[in-house]
Amino acid sequence: MGGFGSGRTAGFGRDKVEHSRSIDVNRLHREGCLVPGWQGAWQWTRDGERIAWIGMRAGAERLHLSYRVRAPGAEWQDIEEPVQIVRVPCRYGGTRPYFVCPGVVNGVVCGRRVAKLQGAGRYFLCRHCYRLAYASQIESEWDRALRKANTIRTRLGGKAGMDGVFAQRPKGMWQRTYDRLVEAAVEAESQANEAFEFHAARLLARLQEPKRSRSRPSRNRSFWS
Repeated sequence: MGGFGSGRTAGFGRDKVEHSRSIDVNRLHREGCLVPGWQGAWQWTRDGERIAWIGMRAGAERLHLSYRVRAPGAEWQDIEEPVQIVRVPCRYGGTRPYFVCPGVVNGVVCGRRVAKLQGAGRYFLCRHCYRLAYASQIESEWDRALRKANTIRTRLGGKAGMDGVFAQRPKGMWQRTYDRLVEAAVEAESQANEAFEFHAARLLARLQEPKRSRSRPSRNRSFWS
């Protein structure tokens, strides 16, 4: 048994994928954890220290999860959750494993084939059942453009941030590829600047709006009333 719920600083039901612990079927497959008969533990760490863990036991078509959860103010509860695994043939031979989400939402069985299950609540379910979004999906236009530019800058060997110069072309990279990436980064940074200026102008207008409205006398009553 493991303490899956240990170390949490808030309740269940996170709104972002990145805020919940997950199990990745592809990583488990690479580590040999899906071979029938295998059993062991999977853990999550922070700064080198274990903060949560679960027990696992692999069957022919299922992965059995054993863990404990605790809601705020409640007692620990032992959970046994079997998760079906299907193996889909690949185009060039072999198979690829997928989890079959065991979630039931409003009486409807999910059954999605997914690579990851999220521990955002009592059970490990897919992100759709928990209605989780990726951080990139709820980014502002400014965040999204800036993230794209920073990704390109670091790919070229430089540092993130619009105030720095672009790194020199990496060894082995075509000049046209380098030029295309630099152009894309400059364009993204330009979009980020425009988005920032637009939102700053809207914020300033909102801050000034109450002042203008307070300075106007009401038409329905005397200015001195």
